[in-house]
Amino acid sequence: MAMKNKKIFKTIDLFAGIGGVRLGFESIGGYKTVFANDFDKYCKVTYDLNFNDTKLDTTDIRNLQSEDLPEYDILLGGFPCQAFSIAGYRKGFKDEKGRGNLFFEIDRIIKDTKPLAFFLENVKNLENHDSGRTFKIIKERLSELGYYLKYSVLNSANYGNLPQNRERVYIVGFKSKKSFDAFEFPKPIERNKTIKDILDIEVDKKYHYNDKPLFEKIKNDVLEENTAYQWRRKYVRANKNNLFPTLTANMGMGGHNVPIIKQKSILRKITPIECSRIQGFSSEFKLPSIADTQLYKQFGNSVSVPVIRRIAENLYKALTIE
Repeated sequence: MAMKNKKIFKTIDLFAGIGGVRLGFESIGGYKTVFANDFDKYCKVTYDLNFNDTKLDTTDIRNLQSEDLPEYDILLGGFPCQAFSIAGYRKGFKDEKGRGNLFFEIDRIIKDTKPLAFFLENVKNLENHDSGRTFKIIKERLSELGYYLKYSVLNSANYGNLPQNRERVYIVGFKSKKSFDAFEFPKPIERNKTIKDILDIEVDKKYHYNDKPLFEKIKNDVLEENTAYQWRRKYVRANKNNLFPTLTANMGMGGHNVPIIKQKSILRKITPIECSRIQGFSSEFKLPSIADTQLYKQFGNSVSVPVIRRIAENLYKALTIE
């Protein structure tokens, strides 16, 4: 989609994580990130390693003053989802860590800076949380700020050509009714990427289970190659349809373990680099020398880059309609 003399929209990247949303938007050539923020110091290591300009600011967003932000056109924000996800016990705005209330920081910044448009991403369960009341509040707040909203739940398997069952709600808002009318979420596409396309043939033995206590518990259940399994504390669950399960932030940190696969006689967990491929990150994306637990968390918290790219393309078309 890159072209000469193309209009460039300036974006700010909030709750940026390791930059998945930024990668999706910048890959089409019509967007430039002028500010990026995330509180996580480990994300900063990964983010700064992969972007030459606009490094990650780690100020707590609650202390981020709107007047200190650079001029920009579009706000991007994958605001924290743990408070709304099934895995996060669905506390929403009442989350005691304050994560649910971080939406109101986005609301504050949009109110103060009045961008042309915004793009928000969250877990599918946001739609139904608290019998729909949470999502109703979010939509009402954003509409009251003068924006026309569209939202949709898209699965990475159907909209990103990725072998991962990952449903997310995407929300876009426009100041312009004309752009709002012109915007459409992308249509489903055929998936030809499979689990086999993601996996390395050989990995470091530290990822193997054959010599670890868990092996005895899973060896009679992890039987098929090209199938992803999950250890659910007491039993093994196979994921069908040649898809990985949704990568989560608590992979490798208790809770949901990292997906398990079989390769010949080896039973192993998938590696952080394989997680990056499952999320559609390119081979150029660099992984820093930090603990695997942090890398698993980063990719579980991130976005499916190809899905973001497709939405970014449609957003750009809507904003530049004659």
